Amino acid sequence: MKFTMPAALVLALAPGISDASADAVNSGTSALALAGVIAEASPLLTSAEQRAISMMFAETSDVPYKKKISVTADKIVCRTSNVDLTIRSCQLTFGKKTKTINGRAANQLFATLAMAGVAPDAAAGTNYESLANLTCTVDPQAIRQKDGSGAACSYEAAK
Repeated sequence: MKFTMPAALVLALAPGISDASADAVNSGTSALALAGVIAEASPLLTSAEQRAISMMFAETSDVPYKKKISVTADKIVCRTSNVDLTIRSCQLTFGKKTKTINGRAANQLFATLAMAGVAPDAAAGTNYESLANLTCTVDPQAIRQKDGSGAACSYEAAK
C-alpha cells in the first residue's frame, strides 16, 4: 500500500520553506538595524528621533530621548544588478513622498533587508528585495536595559 502525505503537511513540517507573501515580524538586532537605516531617509521623523535612532544604531544605549519611536515606510524596493555591477538603488515611499538612495547607502539597506529576512527576487540580471507597510517600534528605555528587547518591526511582502 502506498501512503502519500498532503502537500500542506509537508510544507508545514519542512524547515526553511516559507511563503514569500507572508507577513514578517522581526525583533532585536535585525529590527534595530532596519529601523536605523530607514530612519536616516525618513521625512516622517523629527531630527531628535533620527538622532536617537542613529545613536542606538551606533552602540549607544544611553540616549537622551525617552519616548518610543515609530519608523514607518509604505514601500521599499531595492535593486542591484549582476550584469551592471555598479547599480545599487533603493526607492523608499513614505506616504506621498518618495526618496531614492544609491551606492553605499542603498547597498547597506539591501543587506539589512536580507538580514531582516526579506525574500529576494530576481529578473533578467536584476536582483530585488522589497517590502510594504513597514512599521518598526524602537523603545530607548527598553534598549537601555541591554536585555535584547526594545526593537521590533513588522512588514508585508511587496506586491
